[in-house]
Amino acid sequence: MSSDFIIGLAGQAVLTTLKASAPMLILGLLVGLIVSILQATTQIQEQTLAFIPKIVAVMLAVLLFGPWVLNTLVDFTFNLLNNLHNYIG
Repeated sequence: MSSDFIIGLAGQAVLTTLKASAPMLILGLLVGLIVSILQATTQIQEQTLAFIPKIVAVMLAVLLFGPWVLNTLVDFTFNLLNNLHNYIG
């Protein structure tokens, strides 16, 4: 195994992690931005108002995108374990 191979494999792992977490992060970011704009326009500075909608949005994203995230992670793991004999030695 060369260092290029290991760097490529680590890059694939990071890309898979980003793909798996992107739906939850993007929805949390969008909801947080909308709530912040709402708070700025209405001058309501309640702390729980910022967190509750984001938590609900992330949980809905997990429910909606959960099968896709699981499929992405299973595909990466299957590919990694299926080629394990190529990595050893």
